[in-house]
Amino acid sequence: MSQLTVNTVLLRQILVGFIRDEVCKVGVKKGVLGLSGGIDSALVVFLAAEALGPENVHAVCMPYRTSNPQSEAHARLVAKACGVRFSVVPITPMVDAYFDSFPDADNMRRGNKMARERMTILFDQSALHSALVLGTSNKTELLLGYGTLYGDMASALNPIGDIYKSHVWQLSEAIGVPREVIEKKPSADLWDGQTDEQELGFTYRDVDELLYRLVDLRMTRAELVAEGFAPEFIDTVSRKVQNSHFKRRLPVIAKVSNRTIDRDFRYSRDWGK
Repeated sequence: MSQLTVNTVLLRQILVGFIRDEVCKVGVKKGVLGLSGGIDSALVVFLAAEALGPENVHAVCMPYRTSNPQSEAHARLVAKACGVRFSVVPITPMVDAYFDSFPDADNMRRGNKMARERMTILFDQSALHSALVLGTSNKTELLLGYGTLYGDMASALNPIGDIYKSHVWQLSEAIGVPREVIEKKPSADLWDGQTDEQELGFTYRDVDELLYRLVDLRMTRAELVAEGFAPEFIDTVSRKVQNSHFKRRLPVIAKVSNRTIDRDFRYSRDWGK
């Protein structure tokens, strides 16, 4: 049995409580998130509906002209299944207006622009609804740096950032996410035919087993090889984790005073309450 098997009942209680506590302690009652039609955002919207009540969760689908129509269909299916508020805000006009000046931009630039455009919409919606933006990046994506800085990696709070993709599948099964969403191939849907695992070069289940031992168990390279992982796989994943570390940190501030934010001036987010 994989060491990544999780107690879904307990995990659900923890994450629902986390959302409820973190949203309410800052004086609001609502959450807003992007609902892409994928499993990560589907799980978060189910957890948020349970934590805050479906009437206090606003899910926004933000398709681009090349987005797979199935993505919006699955987003609607999830929103209906848990009863949250749902709206569609197409991002094609905003993204194309920019790239009209840069017609030769590659898929990476276009994908990053789409992710950041979606996040600007979510933060505007958060102001409109007096809500906090809920993040939908899981631990696997965050460790690999597989996301856009200030795009899909941005949020006011993230309930699934410490659970691997393998945990996302397990909890989604337990919480009742629709089968169509659970079983489809993970994809950011940034261009036609794109899938996460094809782009990464390995499966989420394989990399989760490695990341758990590398990060949580702090195994050395030699220990990982002894566990049966290919040296090339270990090195590839280790480089991704190390090279993307800047994405998991606040911007580095030049220290010139006695107390510098995030170095000497460090408090929990709810200090003074």
